[in-house]
Amino acid sequence: MSKKIFFGWLLTMAICFSINAGAQPLASSPNPATAGFSAERLERVKSNMDEWASKGWINGAVGMIIRDGKIVYYHASGYKDLDTKEALHEDAIFRMASQTKAVTSVAVMILYEEGKFLLDDPVSKYIPAFANEKVLDKFNAADTTYTVVPAKRDITIRDLLTHTSGIGYAQIGSKEMNAIYAKSHLMAGFYVTSESLLTAMTRLGGLPLQHQPGEHWTYGLNTDLLGCLVEIWSGMSLEDFFRKKIFEPLGMNDTYFNLPKSKAQRLVNMYIEKDGHFERQDQVFAIDASYPLKSKSYFSGGAGLSGTIYDYAIFLQMLLNGGIYNGVRILSSNTVRMMTMNQIGDLNVDQDKFGLGFRVCTEKGSALFPNQAGTFSWGGAFSTAYWVDPKEKMVTLFYRQMWGTHGSEIDNKFRVLAYQALND
Repeated sequence: MSKKIFFGWLLTMAICFSINAGAQPLASSPNPATAGFSAERLERVKSNMDEWASKGWINGAVGMIIRDGKIVYYHASGYKDLDTKEALHEDAIFRMASQTKAVTSVAVMILYEEGKFLLDDPVSKYIPAFANEKVLDKFNAADTTYTVVPAKRDITIRDLLTHTSGIGYAQIGSKEMNAIYAKSHLMAGFYVTSESLLTAMTRLGGLPLQHQPGEHWTYGLNTDLLGCLVEIWSGMSLEDFFRKKIFEPLGMNDTYFNLPKSKAQRLVNMYIEKDGHFERQDQVFAIDASYPLKSKSYFSGGAGLSGTIYDYAIFLQMLLNGGIYNGVRILSSNTVRMMTMNQIGDLNVDQDKFGLGFRVCTEKGSALFPNQAGTFSWGGAFSTAYWVDPKEKMVTLFYRQMWGTHGSEIDNKFRVLAYQALND
């Protein structure tokens, strides 16, 4: 065989391997060693999870570890219901809260690739209420009055994706923005029936920004506004867009804004840790914790989804594959590259950076935990979390359903345990 033919064959095989890697669905690996894991050290992950549940450190949790598209660990520990001792199962459905944001960001970038907008377009081009924005200057806590100064520039789509617009969060933001948004009846969006998303976001456009656009990273209602823009650009509800453009193509069959009654029994109970024990929470943000089962047409792109850990693993594997999964391309690889790189320049999110919808681990951040620099991640307020490590080709997810414990010691211990099981 000539060198030219040989290298041509090698190139063809490499292309075929790349295509097949993106074409394959997630599959359980009976031999973790084929994905570079130690079966013995993976048992350490399971024994820790079971111990956390048996000692009452958690009520229940589901964990998953994937490498090279192979599921090497998938386990549920503890209880869905502590009173009845009903076991928590792997196919449990969790309120994902802010893990909704990544799905909305992907929806935005699908429309970006369809030519509906450019990232540095002003939001006011599509929702006029965001023209001539003002920025909070002085705030009087006694009567919630305030003064403003003009914004130096318009907020852009990129600002929304990176949380640098100056838009704050309702209910969980700063005391100033909490008060201002409450006075204008703006909510975090889990369950709103009094108005449409566009009506609420139009009202948001008339309220002051917390800071000048682009000058700080501030977590806020940016992704709810992006969800509204998806509806405007696509002419579809966010629910329909997610279903037709993301969930159905990927086979995410257990993720919803409106959870069907037929799957209600799989919805995990909500708990709060209080005085050394767990109490079931039937109210979250002053709304019924059963909100996933309540019919709604106001779809919060920042917080509204519920689903299984397996479904979200599919979504993350698609991103790790460069926008393709099981032969279906959702995004181009370069769009995924843009989403998972530093988009905030010299600004910081703690020791890390932020892309278009994701926290991005820096070299400094990688000194704190075993995941590599370039890992992209986020989580939800009800204690769900994920990490995607492109260098290790690894997806790690850890789901609980507790209010007030997101980012806690247990989450980070699971992350450490996942990485210690690597053999190479």
